[in-house]
Order: sequence, then structure tokens, then C-alpha cells
Amino acid sequence: MRRLLSCLLLCLALPAGAQIYKYTDANGNTVFTNQPPQGVPTENIELAPTNSVQMQAPSTPPQPSTNSEQATPYRTLQLSGVPEDGAVRANAGDFSVAVQLDPPLSPSHRLRLLLDGQPYDQPSTSTLRQLENIARGEHSLAVEVLSGGKSVQQSEAITFTVQRISLNSPARSAP
Repeated sequence: MRRLLSCLLLCLALPAGAQIYKYTDANGNTVFTNQPPQGVPTENIELAPTNSVQMQAPSTPPQPSTNSEQATPYRTLQLSGVPEDGAVRANAGDFSVAVQLDPPLSPSHRLRLLLDGQPYDQPSTSTLRQLENIARGEHSLAVEVLSGGKSVQQSEAITFTVQRISLNSPARSAP
């Protein structure tokens, strides 16, 4: 079966190597064709060989430098918006935090929040981040900078406590 397929492919390639003929028609136009007409003097055209390029061996990408600026591209990387006492009063568990960066975020970098050490949201370039329906209790929050899906730098984790109203609270009962 393979032999038959190879022969068919070779037969299809034969017209690509066909002879080219040149002649002048009755109106004085120059015509190029692969089939010479009967009774008309033709000239064989020899084509130059087709261009070919040697495949080059792939080069190895440069290794990242190990200088401290490459290891930590941002002098400032921190979260703000969590109260000083670490208590977030959010009855629905929703609140916002801001990411402070210096220098500004590189176009090839993305930010992602880490809640309790786990990725919380999708990587984004936004420095204002919304957290939703966070359970009451103590949590840690950090932000990491990603480049090509790999972590480049991470902020220090902030520990905070989410305070939500209890459904059993006497304040919720109607007088």
C-alpha cells in the first residue's frame, strides 16, 4: 500500500518538471506553453533551478541572567486596601484590593492573586482586584507576577480576617 501511494505521489510530481515551450502566434504575441502546437516552430526554454534554502539547526535560546534586577523586576510589589488592623468587614464577603507596582507592569507580565497560597483569579493586567464571597475567618493574600505562565515575583502575604454578620445575630432579628 505504501509503495502504491509513493508511486502515485511521484506521478503527480512529474508535470512540475515538464518542458516549457515558447512560440509566436499569428498575432505576433509570445506564448509559453507545456504543449507545443502542431506546425509552429517552437523554442525550448530551460528554466533555472528553483531556489532552495538549507535548514539551519535551531539555536538554543539565551539563558536568563541571574542578576538581581532580572530576579526581581519590581522594586515595589505589594497589596493595599486591607485595613491596618487586618479586619475586613464584608457581610457578603466581597471587597477590593489594589496592587502597587514600581516600575509599572511590563506588557508581557500578568498579575494573579493568591488566596491562602492558592491561585484565586485569572492572570490579568488590572491593578484593582475584586474578591468575592470570601468565607469568614483568617486568610492570607498575596499577588504574584507571571510571565508566560511562570511566576516571576511574589509579594509578601498579608494576613487578614473577614468578618461577616452571622445569620443568628440578634442584630438581624426584627423588633
